[in-house]
Parts: sequence; C-alpha cells; structure tokens
Amino acid sequence: MAEELHFSRAAARLFVAQQALSKQIRELEDDLGAQLLRRTTRSVELTPAGELFLETAREMLATLDAGVEATRRAALGESGVLRLGFLVGAALELTAPILEQFAENYPDVRVELREFGFNDPAVGLGDGTSDLAFLRLPTGVTDIDIVPLFVEPCVLALPSAHRLAGRKSVAVDEVLDEPMVVARTADDVWQRFWTLDAHRGEKRAKIASFTNSHTEEIAVVSAGVGCSVMVAGAARHTPHSGVRYVPIDGFEGSVVALGWPGGRRSVLVDRFVQVALDVCDRETDIVSLIEHPFEAVDPEERARIR
Repeated sequence: MAEELHFSRAAARLFVAQQALSKQIRELEDDLGAQLLRRTTRSVELTPAGELFLETAREMLATLDAGVEATRRAALGESGVLRLGFLVGAALELTAPILEQFAENYPDVRVELREFGFNDPAVGLGDGTSDLAFLRLPTGVTDIDIVPLFVEPCVLALPSAHRLAGRKSVAVDEVLDEPMVVARTADDVWQRFWTLDAHRGEKRAKIASFTNSHTEEIAVVSAGVGCSVMVAGAARHTPHSGVRYVPIDGFEGSVVALGWPGGRRSVLVDRFVQVALDVCDRETDIVSLIEHPFEAVDPEERARIR
C-alpha cells in the first residue's frame, strides 16, 4: 500500500481481494493504536505515523532477511567463527598457505588463532576451548578425532659444547643416558614420547629440567642443563648460538595433525580440514622440506620454498 497508495493496485500485486487488504490494514492500525493511512474517496496517503512505521518495518524485514542469509551461510560453513588452536610452530611452513587459502575460499569466516603452551598439548580440544587445532601426536586426551598432515623428523638439541654436538647424527641408544629437558605437562603420554620412553624398556629418563615453552627449553639447553628432543623445524625457525641440532637416527618422527573434539566435526571444521589437505597435496615442495629437511636442497630453491 505504501508503494502503490491505491487499494486496487496493491491488492492485485498481493493477489488478494481488495476487501481483505482493507481489513488487514484496519486490523494493523487497531493493533498499533495509530492511523497509518489517510483515506479519501479520491486518494490514499501515508500519515506521519505510517511513514515512521514503514521505515521501521523495512528495517525489520531487511534484518530478518540478513539473519536468514547468515544462518544459511553458517549452516553451509561459509561464515561464522572458527577457534583454531596451535602449539609452537603450528603447521610450520604450511601454516600460512593453509590460512591464506581458507581465507580466500571463505572470506566471511573469522579464524580466531590461539597458541597453547606445553601444559596443554591437546591444544584446547580437551576442554572445548578450540573447535579445531594443529597438534602433535601422541596425546593422552582420547576423545579427539584427527587427520594427519605430515610427519616431521626429530633432532636432539644439545649445548654447543656437548661431546655429541659435532656429530652429523646420533642413534637413539646414544641419547638414553643423557639428562633430558622436557615439557612440564600433565599429559604423560605426550611427555613419554619426547623423552624417548618407547626405547628405554623399564629404564626411565633422567629429567634435568621441566620447561613451559619452546623458548625456555632452548635457553635451558644452551645453559648446559641437559639435552632435549625437538622437531627438525627448530633448527630452521629457532637457531641459537648455544644450541646444536643433531638428527636422531632410529626414532619415529612427530606427526602433525588437525584434531577436533570427538564426534563433533562441524561444517566449518570440515571446510578447514579439506582446505588443509588440498594445500598439502598442492605444496609438495614445502611438505618435502618439512619431512626431509636434511636432504641436499639447492639454497635458492630452499629460499623460494620458505
């Protein structure tokens, strides 16, 4: 009616009888306690109250339409908020390509990144703080679903003056009697992996110091307190004059995976996981750098990959 200002034309547009439209307008006016239309035998016009109600009604309908569209897009995983947890390093050189590709594919999804310390190697999945997380296996938190991304070899971080610091590699058996610097965490499964317990039999590791973060770990090692099992990426991303990184022969690598709370793979999580897998399949040079960091690589090629 506000657009046509004519009962017959408005009724025709709405596919209702003119009498039915007139009745609906009167009932609306009764509900509001205000006259919306000024009617004469020759014309119809909006009253000031009608002008105000028209503006408000259009705003309400636009908000409703936007809400319907936002709900539809959220259900399709095209909008919303994804809480993404990660440990130090996240997915290494693959982190940026994955996040960039996800942002390109789903520009209306806001990814909230949060780094977790060694005290929570399950990266917020155990208590629901994270919807999805880059984590390193294994973990003692069992109610987690995972998709592995890559396996990274491990190194022994040694004080630069250590007797093994000049070696090209060390065997696991050569490390077992060394005092260890390890993460302070209640996750015994995770801690046993990084202290090489699978290779010790009944013998337990000599713990020289517990640390809360990767930077603290490097500082303690450089001070000569002990050695620490780390991932090979530490040599690229956190070099230190007082620390030497030596590859460990015969020790399984560290699996980097995407994980989420068990049985709760939302549409947003599904979208991100698929993007991450697609990027891993596409960026074979980066995956090769991560999984085979000690193989000879042309310096210019390595710089390009980085």
